[in-house]
Amino acid sequence: MAPPPPHRSRGSAVTGENRPPPRQMASRNAAERAAFFARREAAAVLRRVLRGDAAKRSAGSIKSLVYSPTVRNKRATFALVCQTLKYLSVLKEVLASTGVLNSKLKKQEELVYVTAYDILFGQGIAVSGSPEQVIMLHKDTLRSALQKVCARKKVSSVEDLLSKKTSVKPKPRFLRVNTLKTTTESVIEELNKIHMVDKDEMVPDLLVLPPGTDLHNHPLVTDGKVFLQGKASCMVAVALCPKPGWKVIDACAAPGNKTVHLTALMNGEGSIIACELNKERAKTLQHTVRRSGANNIQTVNGDFLDIDSNDPSYAEVRAILLDPSCSGSGISTERLDYLLPSHSRDDQDDASTSSRVKKLSAFQRKALTHALSFPSVEKIVYSTCSIHQAENEDVVNAVLPLATSLGFELATPFPQWQRRGLPVFEGSEHLLRTDPEDDLEGFFIALFVRKTADSGVGPCADGGVGPCADGGVEPCADGGVRLARKLVRKRRNRLRAFSSLRLSRMILGSNGGLW
Repeated sequence: MAPPPPHRSRGSAVTGENRPPPRQMASRNAAERAAFFARREAAAVLRRVLRGDAAKRSAGSIKSLVYSPTVRNKRATFALVCQTLKYLSVLKEVLASTGVLNSKLKKQEELVYVTAYDILFGQGIAVSGSPEQVIMLHKDTLRSALQKVCARKKVSSVEDLLSKKTSVKPKPRFLRVNTLKTTTESVIEELNKIHMVDKDEMVPDLLVLPPGTDLHNHPLVTDGKVFLQGKASCMVAVALCPKPGWKVIDACAAPGNKTVHLTALMNGEGSIIACELNKERAKTLQHTVRRSGANNIQTVNGDFLDIDSNDPSYAEVRAILLDPSCSGSGISTERLDYLLPSHSRDDQDDASTSSRVKKLSAFQRKALTHALSFPSVEKIVYSTCSIHQAENEDVVNAVLPLATSLGFELATPFPQWQRRGLPVFEGSEHLLRTDPEDDLEGFFIALFVRKTADSGVGPCADGGVGPCADGGVEPCADGGVRLARKLVRKRRNRLRAFSSLRLSRMILGSNGGLW
């Protein structure tokens, strides 16, 4: 670790002997400026992460907050946030024992944590900035306090003080080609210059790169020609596979990766109404839409459950993607939740029966029931990034009697996929699960398809759903699905019982991340 620059009195002169060369001074000053701004961006992210964790009401995953449009130095900020969280318990103990975190600096608590980490364990470049200067003045005191903590706990190194957190198993880097702006072949040609690229065998326009490949600043990404999106997340929109020209609702749309995937599958034809209740996440959604180049998406900062399904303006909605707020347990490792102060093994073991999961499950049932109430809807995908039965099979099973009475049945997205739903009710074999064992995130997908009036069967003759031209799934060749008059009357009577269904405006959780 480089020592701090020597202290000089106000009147001291810098002679030609000890003055660094101009190029070295410029390089050092640039490094100091970069570190200065990275610490502040990291502190802002850390503040949102810690407050959300304390309130159990996350504003987004660590990754989604760092890689938002407002953060400029993403790589340095990401490293600082992750490392500060890793050492946070140690930093708090050291700062408390020295009294450095006094009332004056308390308002900049997160910046003090980041700066203390950078000085004690990081690069040690912390010359400019008021909190930095205070920490630098107490650097020796902090180091002495750190040694005393190690001695008191009888450990030989700081690493022994750290909690044994879960490590992230490297997974392939998936990226989806945005066919609204470019072609898969041209992207492969471009990336093959610097990376080994493979096509995914199941999801169209999805490319596979080696684990750890960082493309966040690549022009293909910044220009919206490709999206860094996991395979499991991409499977959701392909499972719905709306036809070009359809009117579609994405009920809980932010951050918007699935939304713009839908419009790509529709060749930019038709229309999509993308709802997002949270104001900040709605801004992220709008940014994603702009980056994609899509011009057929209407973003709505509002509650999907406030939409009147009997309003004539929604009479032509043919498909709904419902990916509601969930526990995020299937992507907790990718979200880096194991770095959060609240994380513990016991918490994870009890998570599936926690009060939060129960509240989420109740909300998910209401949202899926509401999706079923739209009069012309033919296909609904219900998906989560949760591994909990309470948010997945139990939700589907709870609404299945209503869905059946309205003419829906469960179809089988991606019939070739081996991992299906948990065998807790008859028909769960139609459901789809992904798992970290598949080198993917933990996702769940259920596909509801309206049965035809003439044959009584909506899916194609093979028992699943026929492949789209691009490898997805679509209804049978007759295009839509018409209801018999008797079924329509039964459905309308049923709708009256649910017409007053609305969700109170409370934030129960967030799906963060780059899905």
